[in-house]
Amino acid sequence: MPPEPATTPVLEARGLTKRFDTLVALDAVSIAVAPGTVTAILGPSGSGKSTLLRCLNFLVVPDAGEVLFERAQINPRDDAALNAHRARVGMVFQQFNLFPHLLVWENIALAARLVRHLSADAARKRALALLDRVGLADKADAHPTQLSGGQQQRAAIARALAVEPAVLLFDEPTSALDPELTGEVLAVMRQLASEHTTMVVVTHDVEFARQAATQVVFMDAGRVIETGSPAQVIDAPVTERARRFFSLKSAG
Repeated sequence: MPPEPATTPVLEARGLTKRFDTLVALDAVSIAVAPGTVTAILGPSGSGKSTLLRCLNFLVVPDAGEVLFERAQINPRDDAALNAHRARVGMVFQQFNLFPHLLVWENIALAARLVRHLSADAARKRALALLDRVGLADKADAHPTQLSGGQQQRAAIARALAVEPAVLLFDEPTSALDPELTGEVLAVMRQLASEHTTMVVVTHDVEFARQAATQVVFMDAGRVIETGSPAQVIDAPVTERARRFFSLKSAG
């Protein structure tokens, strides 16, 4: 079972609003993420899920509202504070973004050296340990192009873990993968959840959210419609919009 939420959030969004021209992507969105928990963000395409995730580490800067890490507000105009925040709030993207000219272990070690300033030897040891953790110990000396999509995504997860973030953000990490490869990535994420890794996951995979999430956030049209446990939001939603969404997912 996922752990019960702690009382003090490690990461918060308060009243985030973001517009792209006339489109309101986020409309006063607030969420709180407790340490050691998994927050799954679900909703139809275009509901603002990925925009919210990107605002949490300022890959997209919100027009209004605030992001707090351990109760401290992050100023996106302060480069030092922003870099420190991104070191604590890591991100795994839909596309793997591995450097093709580097070996797999070098991709991971590079992150540890740049962000955590580890020595070359220490960074290599961390990279090899993380590759073992995600089931890729035998691929350390391969190039990313020699890996399957699922293996590349697992390597990307290892790279994100290399900087020892307090929170990991996942932006639809399996959307570019076929079902067989999706399973191996989700297995790694379930393992991280069982180890109480704090994660915020934008996903279309309702079953993953039901099994691994502590908290489910359902969004539509740039707003948070429902927030609660998987049993509350997925299995017993109170709004008609959420009931319709999850009934269609079940039928599919």
